[in-house]
Amino acid sequence: MIKFRAWNGYRKIMADYVSAIQNGDTQGMPSSVNVIVDGKNETWDIKNDDVELLKFTGLTDVYGEEIYEGDIVHGYDQEPDRDDGYIGSSMTDVVNFKYGAFWIGDSWYKVMVMTPPIVEIIGNVHENAKLLEEDK
Repeated sequence: MIKFRAWNGYRKIMADYVSAIQNGDTQGMPSSVNVIVDGKNETWDIKNDDVELLKFTGLTDVYGEEIYEGDIVHGYDQEPDRDDGYIGSSMTDVVNFKYGAFWIGDSWYKVMVMTPPIVEIIGNVHENAKLLEEDK
């Protein structure tokens, strides 16, 4: 199922549920979205509210939380060894959709979201950008 959440850059709030996307032109570009915020229906104007739509990856993290574009995740590329902790490398970066797939990171060292068996959401790029600064 295709699902979205939306970030309102003007109000600096996230809507975790997008109920409808309204097309505004013949190119299929949306003009507004219907969202639910704090249990109330709202309509956000894409341009005036500086709305960014974030796609659901179809995957969940180790705690069952849905992973969306813009989430900051910590991922390991191998299963943990019972005696030695984690074997292999790990990374903390933003989930992006590029080249027809979801990736962790935006550099040459990208990892597909489905590749690491252990992925944990630690925030999102809009509300928790400092998490990326702390990791570097």
